[in-house]
Amino acid sequence: MRSLRIDHVAIAGSELSPIQRGFEAAGLSVHYGGAHANGVTHMAMCVCDDGSYVELIAPLVPGQRAPVWPEQIARDGGPCGWAVRTDDLAGEAARVAGLGVPVVGPHHNARRRADGVVAEWEVASFGGGQPGALLPFAIQDDGAREYRVPGVSPDAAGIAICGLLTGVSLVVLGVTDLDAAAALFRRVYDWPALDVHDDDLFGARIAQFSGTPVVLAAPRSADGWLAARNDRFGDSPCAYVLGTVDLESASRHLSLTSPTRWLNRRVAWMDHHVLDARQKLDARLGVTVAI
Repeated sequence: MRSLRIDHVAIAGSELSPIQRGFEAAGLSVHYGGAHANGVTHMAMCVCDDGSYVELIAPLVPGQRAPVWPEQIARDGGPCGWAVRTDDLAGEAARVAGLGVPVVGPHHNARRRADGVVAEWEVASFGGGQPGALLPFAIQDDGAREYRVPGVSPDAAGIAICGLLTGVSLVVLGVTDLDAAAALFRRVYDWPALDVHDDDLFGARIAQFSGTPVVLAAPRSADGWLAARNDRFGDSPCAYVLGTVDLESASRHLSLTSPTRWLNRRVAWMDHHVLDARQKLDARLGVTVAI
């Protein structure tokens, strides 16, 4: 059974500034990360204690078509992709390709920060489609990771992040075919059998690989929000859950709904009205006690 180190999860929108302001209004500390080398997109990030982060990505010029996650960006689709860290990107790409799974890359990426420092890294995407749509894309830094992801400190990140949010705990993937998606993860990562059950919160059949951050959600009917989202964007992330050491403290500092029981744990969800005052962003972001 292969383990994953989540590097980051991405949330896409048509404009960065209002989303950044919304996340800050919700109590999250947001750091502007700069413009990507593609010349089209820029990003900001909410960094957690373990160095994983939530990326907010949007076009530099509203309305410009992005080369990555174009539909989610244009339509304020929110969750769009996720990445895992590796120390041997070429080896991981070769391993996955050897399983007969489509691989794109490795290829070079970069971003110029506001202070002029250029962060550089290599990525490889697996399984076809947009990066991290189902299988995570893999990332390896060229040089120190701190160039790409600033360290977390009380001064830099604020109380809402430092010492409170530990990292990305769960990635919920909206899928059309639960069995096919599960088989792909088993094939690539040699994971055990799934725990499958009906879930009213998502209106879906939920499947979770025990001991992993991956949750699969397939709509139970064709007229719910998840089915509509799958129609718009195909298989892709539909929600993320961040970890915390203290859910009550997180609820005091962040704009969260009252905790409910979900996947045998207490989860409080971010108030989406606060995350985007425009009421456009389809972002489902939860917080739970890290396991």
